[in-house]
Amino acid sequence: MKLGAQISYYKAWRERKHAHTLIRGSPKQSFHVIPSYFHMLEKLNPRTVTRIKVDGESRFKYLFLAFGVAIRGFRYMRKVVRIDGTFLKGQYRGVLLVATAQDGNRQCYPLAWGIVDSENEDAWTWFLTQLKEVIGDTDELALISDRAPSIKKAISTIFEKAHHGACAWHVAQNIMNKFKCADIMGSYWSAVNVYRCEDFAGYMTEISHRYPIVAEYLENEVGFEKWFRCHYPGLRYNIMTMNMVESLNSMLVNARDFPYVALLGVIQEKMSKWWNDRRIVAMAITTPLTPSQESEFRPRFAQSNGRHTSQLNPVIYHVKGGELEDVMDIFNKTCTCKEFDIDKLPCVYAVAATHHAQVSVYSFVSPYYTKEYYVLAYGETIYPVGSQSQCDVPNEVTARVVLPREVKDKKRGRSKTSRFPSVREFRKWKNHCGKCGAYGHYKKKCNTQTGSTEGNPPTDVPV
Repeated sequence: MKLGAQISYYKAWRERKHAHTLIRGSPKQSFHVIPSYFHMLEKLNPRTVTRIKVDGESRFKYLFLAFGVAIRGFRYMRKVVRIDGTFLKGQYRGVLLVATAQDGNRQCYPLAWGIVDSENEDAWTWFLTQLKEVIGDTDELALISDRAPSIKKAISTIFEKAHHGACAWHVAQNIMNKFKCADIMGSYWSAVNVYRCEDFAGYMTEISHRYPIVAEYLENEVGFEKWFRCHYPGLRYNIMTMNMVESLNSMLVNARDFPYVALLGVIQEKMSKWWNDRRIVAMAITTPLTPSQESEFRPRFAQSNGRHTSQLNPVIYHVKGGELEDVMDIFNKTCTCKEFDIDKLPCVYAVAATHHAQVSVYSFVSPYYTKEYYVLAYGETIYPVGSQSQCDVPNEVTARVVLPREVKDKKRGRSKTSRFPSVREFRKWKNHCGKCGAYGHYKKKCNTQTGSTEGNPPTDVPV
């Protein structure tokens, strides 16, 4: 209308689709390009790992991508990996899988990506098999996920040494869905966040008295070792939820209807920018620790003042402050408060003990939190593929046949592009006025005079 032309909705939709094809490529043609795209990624980014799995008819089933830069940088991360999936909205649909760590500055550090047909046991088993080749399988490794049966079974099959933990937020959502007991969520989150087993037992007793069925669910069906720090058999530090994976999925929300190669291009572009931006930040740090860890650690110096510290033997110190007291072992780097043991960041009692011992408290901090490791994690560059016409790809790669997978005929009408909100998850909606066309109010509350905005587009946009 603004250009003085009137076209039908269908024609406008068809031209929009054509424009997207010119920019992003055809969804069908994208499958044929995957081998060449992966070849160039491996050539430009050494030790990058790519995998493509097809069925007996050469139809696409799964793909896997882990940048060599991220693989090498993982040695400077805490060995806690969160895995999740999000549905894709393009013509061939599918599910995007991601495995991500957390850097010393508490930022998302994507390790590996995958595209599969659905979140089933076969798909997760294949993806985790490739992931195991990239990050290994050790007692130090912790894998955090939701409680989907397909993920649980695949992890137990593939990772024999690593420990599996449940996302505390997903456990909370399951409690709300099953038992409708919002009034005990405060006690639940208190139990999640404490470090000592005796404190945990107190909150669990409170939950048991009010909702015995919830306490039974947490102990027997979920298992204390899956969601509580003290009972966890491995080391998950303070990483109790999968919120960063959810944020990563939200970041790609506008690219989830792209053809597969275009989607992978967006992922590469985002990761390249993150690596460069974080490298600049890391090089400018003037403190021993990363900014987020330094801001958490610094207040503990003031909190340790006034605490009475006595030396029991060359390595054991007794620290008292008010009604609280704990014993710190500076040789084994442990404290009876358990916070230092689990987070590997000196607690208030450790700060007081090291001050009394006249040793640097920073020597007791895990290297994963230091500036040095932060710089090393982002020390390399992720390079883009560029134009396909400029790529030098061997004939045996271009000759590889990858056909689009068969998809069921979709229902008539516009496809669903957003998921249903879960329990206690609220979405902010902006009212749209049918009178003036602006957002933020509706027609009945509109103060605009009739005809005063005729011919003018709305100036507000929805948030």
